[in-house]
Amino acid sequence: MRPALLLLGLLALLPGCEKADMYVQKYYRNWNSNRFFANGTAMRHPPEGTVARVPYQAEVPAPKVITAALLERGHERFEIFCTPCHGRVGNGEGMIVQRGFPHPPSFVEGALRTADNKVFYDAITKGYGAMYSFDTRVEPADRWAIIAYIRALQRSQNTAVASLPAELQAQVDAAQ
Repeated sequence: MRPALLLLGLLALLPGCEKADMYVQKYYRNWNSNRFFANGTAMRHPPEGTVARVPYQAEVPAPKVITAALLERGHERFEIFCTPCHGRVGNGEGMIVQRGFPHPPSFVEGALRTADNKVFYDAITKGYGAMYSFDTRVEPADRWAIIAYIRALQRSQNTAVASLPAELQAQVDAAQ
């Protein structure tokens, strides 16, 4: 009697072993159409009262005009977020290098001098190599301010004094 019950129990479990719909489910992307829902799309609105884990930050376009206020903001943000690794002058000789970590790239020499601004923006947003993402730490508008300051650093360290206007040459001579 026992073997018959055991065999009957195993036969009852057999339909559960089939790879049915739970393994092969239809996958919908957000903007796909879906007849199941009244609005005809697969994308659903979050339930009422849902709180986002990371606040949404819309992409901010690059500023059309670089102002002194923008450069000042970029300098401030650069000092906070970038100098530990890239150094105060952007040469890759920050404090972490002095502590034995690998050198980050220099902004003032090499390929980053001619890199597109979007390369910097994406690196700040998503991280690059050993650099982690600053997406939640640096606001999108501040990313552009940092990039403007990096461009100012690049120009300041590779400009011949003779190519400056006379009044700026006089200021440089007076500072030396």
